[in-house]
Amino acid sequence: MERIIASIITIGDELLIGQVIDTNSAFISQELNKIGVWVKRRVAVGDSKEEIVRALDEESRDTNIIIMTGGLGPTADDITKPVLADYFGGKLVMNEEVRKHLVYLFEEVFRRPIIERNLKQAEVPDVCTVLPNARGTAPGMWFEKAGKVFVSLPGVPHEMKGLITTEVLPRLQRRFEMPFIGHRTLLTAGVGESFLAEAIQHWEEKLPAHLKLAYLPNYGMVRLRITGWSTSKAQLEQELDTEFATLKKLVQEWLVIDEDATLPMALSKLLRSKNKTMSTAESCTGGYLAHLITAIPGASNIYKGSIISYDNEVKISQLQVSPVILQKVGAVSEEVVLEMAAGVLAKLNTDYAVAVSGIMGPDGGSPEKPVGTVWVAVGNKQKLVTQKFQFRFDRDRNIEMTATQALNLLRKFIVENA
Repeated sequence: MERIIASIITIGDELLIGQVIDTNSAFISQELNKIGVWVKRRVAVGDSKEEIVRALDEESRDTNIIIMTGGLGPTADDITKPVLADYFGGKLVMNEEVRKHLVYLFEEVFRRPIIERNLKQAEVPDVCTVLPNARGTAPGMWFEKAGKVFVSLPGVPHEMKGLITTEVLPRLQRRFEMPFIGHRTLLTAGVGESFLAEAIQHWEEKLPAHLKLAYLPNYGMVRLRITGWSTSKAQLEQELDTEFATLKKLVQEWLVIDEDATLPMALSKLLRSKNKTMSTAESCTGGYLAHLITAIPGASNIYKGSIISYDNEVKISQLQVSPVILQKVGAVSEEVVLEMAAGVLAKLNTDYAVAVSGIMGPDGGSPEKPVGTVWVAVGNKQKLVTQKFQFRFDRDRNIEMTATQALNLLRKFIVENA
């Protein structure tokens, strides 16, 4: 069976200048992948007729499906509808169902008068199939040309998601015979991408042609994802399971979790499995560790809280860090993070704790403790371990790296001292 291939075109000057971050493409790609569509390219263009037409021409040459988002609003810079009408040889006409929907929204839901500019959103190319937008004002549009499907959707994420789920995916599944696409993902830590590639090179070279391995590095961690496609779901699932089992054995030394999950998710799952709790004592990360943990649903079952001791007075008053030690060795030291960890364990009465203190930059460093110097302590009331890190990045990335290393150090401690 031939693979069904798609391209995604996002339209809007705001995307090109970085004023708005494109989250639509990621969602659309994930949803298409679930039904067996392979996304080949994602393209962003400005509010220019020439650029939109060029993108449509280029993307339709070797894809089956082209999905567009953006440019469907009521203002002058929203030019997608007239461009599409011209591109597909039609003209804009008033769609009565969309007009009724607009009147209902403004009069019954928004409780404000509807003006002519709003009603123009009911104008659609007469050569399209209208996709009703239950979540907003701009309808979606479905076109077909030379065996290819073109779909235009509003750029508002909430509205786009509704149309993708209720209209686009069901129609695509009826329109095309889809192969099955499957994935297996694991997360590693404490090993670089290149070293990891060397360790699994011989296995990777022997993968069947329809299975592909992807390396996804990020802040001291590497995700490995096997992706495959086939006409037989059962056969593909068996192949993926077999190869994934081999991969897990090869990377066992660095394996964090054998599913598509983040480090905070893996740590949370580990704590829940043991019915244990944790707390954090943060200086240089300013609550970022707490944010990562509490972003996971169900965090209240494993996480009690954090003491953000950014100032030394808080370290002394809330965590019982010795002022003598602070004076002698400074806040960024092994001695201080040990006392921070012990202090938060006692104060919040948790099974485990992690404490961090460091210099994130861009200033504040010294020859003895340059920017990027971080001390981490993790453990329980019986045992604490520490590790020093020396990062070399900007402030934001130093904070990210500190969080990654601290949470992973705690994860390893729990596993090794279960």
